Amino acid sequence: MNTRTLNSELLHQMDAYWRAANYLSVGQIYLFDNPLLKRPLTLADVKHMLLGHWGTTPGQNFIYVHLNRVIKKYDLDMIYVSGPGHGGPAVVGNTYLEGTYSEIYPHISQDEAGLQKLFLLFSFPGGIPSHASPETPGSIHEGGELGYSLSHSFEAVFDNPDLIVACVVGDGEAETGPLATAVEQIKNIQETARSQGDLTRPRWPMIVLNSPKGWTGPKIVDGLQVEGIFRAHQVPLSDPATHPEHLKLLEDWLRSYRPEELFDEQGRLKPELAELAPKGERRMGANPHANGGMLLRDLRMPDFRDYGQAVPSPGVRGIGDTRVLGPFLRDVAKLNQEQRNFRVFGPDETISNGLSALFETTQRQCDAATVPNDEFLAPTGRVLDSMLSEHQCEGWLEGYLLTGRHGLFNCYEAFIHIIDSMFNQHAKWLKVTAGLPWRRKIASLNYLLASHVWRQDHNGFTHQDPGFIDHVVNKKASVVRVYFPPDANCLLSVMDHCLRSRHYVNVVIAGKHPAPQWLTMDAAVKHCTEGIGIWQWASNGQGAAPDVVMACCGDVPTLETLAAVSILREHLPDLKIRVVNVIDLMKLQPQREHPHGLSDMDFDEIFTKDKPLIFAFHGYPWLIHRLTYRRTNHHNLHVRGYKEEGTITTTFDMTVLNDLDRFHLVMDTIDRLPQTGDKGIYLKQQLKDKLIEHKQYIDKHGQDMPEIRNWKWGNPK
Repeated sequence: MNTRTLNSELLHQMDAYWRAANYLSVGQIYLFDNPLLKRPLTLADVKHMLLGHWGTTPGQNFIYVHLNRVIKKYDLDMIYVSGPGHGGPAVVGNTYLEGTYSEIYPHISQDEAGLQKLFLLFSFPGGIPSHASPETPGSIHEGGELGYSLSHSFEAVFDNPDLIVACVVGDGEAETGPLATAVEQIKNIQETARSQGDLTRPRWPMIVLNSPKGWTGPKIVDGLQVEGIFRAHQVPLSDPATHPEHLKLLEDWLRSYRPEELFDEQGRLKPELAELAPKGERRMGANPHANGGMLLRDLRMPDFRDYGQAVPSPGVRGIGDTRVLGPFLRDVAKLNQEQRNFRVFGPDETISNGLSALFETTQRQCDAATVPNDEFLAPTGRVLDSMLSEHQCEGWLEGYLLTGRHGLFNCYEAFIHIIDSMFNQHAKWLKVTAGLPWRRKIASLNYLLASHVWRQDHNGFTHQDPGFIDHVVNKKASVVRVYFPPDANCLLSVMDHCLRSRHYVNVVIAGKHPAPQWLTMDAAVKHCTEGIGIWQWASNGQGAAPDVVMACCGDVPTLETLAAVSILREHLPDLKIRVVNVIDLMKLQPQREHPHGLSDMDFDEIFTKDKPLIFAFHGYPWLIHRLTYRRTNHHNLHVRGYKEEGTITTTFDMTVLNDLDRFHLVMDTIDRLPQTGDKGIYLKQQLKDKLIEHKQYIDKHGQDMPEIRNWKWGNPK
């Protein structure tokens, strides 16, 4: 085996650069003043609040300086992903040394004054967090929550054949410290694939760097070992104010890097060391892939109206809303094949979720071994769903978006909970980056949740959970959007909007099973644009105040509400009923709390100030109460939704178990309208009897009653 070593001069310069990065890292954690130690260190020079993580930092500094060398030698296009992102001082320090930090933040200048400001920024009120946060140039991965640095990194290089991601996985994330780059081997693999068409699964290189935790820091503190063990993880010298000997140890530690050899009298990195860093966009802190909005290009979009379902009258039978959406997504993928900037992700559920049309134009990308009866598997493809891991899909999609592309994650509603915390981190990233002028907006993270709670009667209780919605609406109003299209034409309009949007998290909940269709395409576009509206064709008594408002949000709640309205209008024809459908959930919040929220006046005009309001909701009922608790008519609001009742049963029985069915909605209405009198009492009794009949029928026949299965909207008088 041939080994090549660097010449002595370069090695000494790289060692000096590493010392400079380590010095800056310690300075960020500790120093309030005296950034170049031009005088003896005093307690006044040390921050009162010492925060940060030293342990992983020197190892990352070591990696960074060596990556700089190979980037310059081979003219590489490379970004850096810090899995152990709590080693933020390393990424901040290195982007400062290469000059990127000062270009983005000019007040952090390349001199002694700039050094002091840099040190004061770190983990300090009004400053920057301790991780590789969005404020850090070159970062696409904060590294606060461990576990998916590789997922981000893999998808960053998908469709970016010349990009290399140096992904550092710390021992807290996996029991080694692999660095996913080895330049010569990667270049050979790429060359073989491109010149010879060899697409067999390669053995991608990995470097295991076994470096001591807290390398080059204090070895012994208060008689206890620090370097190399857990005590080096955060702040090795935690309280110089009450331990005077710690102040001496800190000064010795800082001076061990010999800053006078690294910086000139003005505090600038010496020219021969600065020359080691790459130039321009080859610097990892300045690489545009790490500021993906700079590279983002609009999708080429077909006209979604061309895919709509004909609705000659409300209530016609549909094939399944996501099955109508599938051809639209197929053509989005087709139109963007050349740009290679759109992918669909899912944990082995793309066909199950009604999107099989995608495979008319593309394949599942899979470079693992296949067998003859595998379907739609190929080394290249725009769909990534051959791994049953929600975590992996979420990480892949985030990495794809963060580096300037577009995508969609389709998933069963109940199991999207698996990535709750990953969604948290991405939503926080979007919130912070929206306030950084130099960070360009990226494409929105789009979730399509099919196979939802009301159509999981065949899989049972474990598959029935709409709670991701509650989780999402906790995040900043500037970031989150939640949509409930009631039919296929609305779903097409909503998805077109979401794929064109920027810097949001869009959650779309839709059904895949055959269901009634309510709106023509023109009506759907108008309804989706408004996000909420009175369905006049389903209401009666126009021009007069209603006796009751029947509101619905979600495809199944819409069906059951309209069925309830048809019963009420048949048996209690004198009632004036207003039907309201909600697509954009955030319309319910006050305008001052969410940019999509209705004004109080608009809300009152739709829902009235004093009439009973029966609200059928897709998710947990209390979310509607939470969103509307400040509204004038909240005291008249009665919400039906999922209340943790479920099993393997019939479709309609799922609604019955949760009191969301048409019969319960009618009885709820009667209970709040004393003017229905004896007619209302008799109707309630009929419906109670009907619920008993329903239970007996499904227990005997294993399916819903014909009047449920075959119900159609008939424009009742």
